[in-house]
Amino acid sequence: MAAPYQPERDVEQKIAMTHSQVLSSNIASLRAHIAQCAADARRNPAEITLLAVSKTRNTDEVADAVANGLTNIGENYLQEAREKQQALSHLNICWHFIGPIQSNKTREIAEHFSWVHSVDRLKIARRLSDQRPTSLPPLNICLQVNISEEATKSGVLPSNALDLARGVAALPGLTLRGLMAIPAASTDLAEQRQAFAQLRQLRDQIASALPELTLDTLSMGMSGDIDAAILEGSTLLRVGTAIFGPRTSATKN
Repeated sequence: MAAPYQPERDVEQKIAMTHSQVLSSNIASLRAHIAQCAADARRNPAEITLLAVSKTRNTDEVADAVANGLTNIGENYLQEAREKQQALSHLNICWHFIGPIQSNKTREIAEHFSWVHSVDRLKIARRLSDQRPTSLPPLNICLQVNISEEATKSGVLPSNALDLARGVAALPGLTLRGLMAIPAASTDLAEQRQAFAQLRQLRDQIASALPELTLDTLSMGMSGDIDAAILEGSTLLRVGTAIFGPRTSATKN
């Protein structure tokens, strides 16, 4: 079985490298690790999409990620994302919105993203559907589930997820693709796997109840719990630090 992913283990060897070279090395190491984890889980690594989470990262870093084949880019903050989208409009990027959604931001999100991973209320879903331009295909949606039922976290409770899924599935401007979660923080592989298994089982329950849907996406797993997510069926990993390195600042918009 693959050793737990450790993005900083080659720091000494990387001291003399440029930032672009470090990023390229990080991506290559991460891909190799994902392939090994997929093999351990008897899965095809082609089933797993690597989403580069680029909040607080500059446009040069995002361009370097794209040059290394990471064309799925995730952003948490709308203003920051829009600045990058405008600067990088010449690149072939599939933009994912993965942060909390305020009602006054839904129009721009609906107009400028292909995916939204953080829908947890029908009100927000309706706004996204109504404001999705008819010239674009339906917006791909993942429901954010508060799988660990933490009071401080966003997300629909597991017990309410099916009702929300029914409501979202009926909206013409959206295509419900699956579920997303950020479980309670843990460094224990068994605990990580348990939370991700719960999300997978919830997805399967919703798929059984709504067979007309194609719920092919489990957006789960970040830099610290990649292994557990892959073992439990993740199809989309949201990874920032393991690609770009440690974050040195935070920007909120």
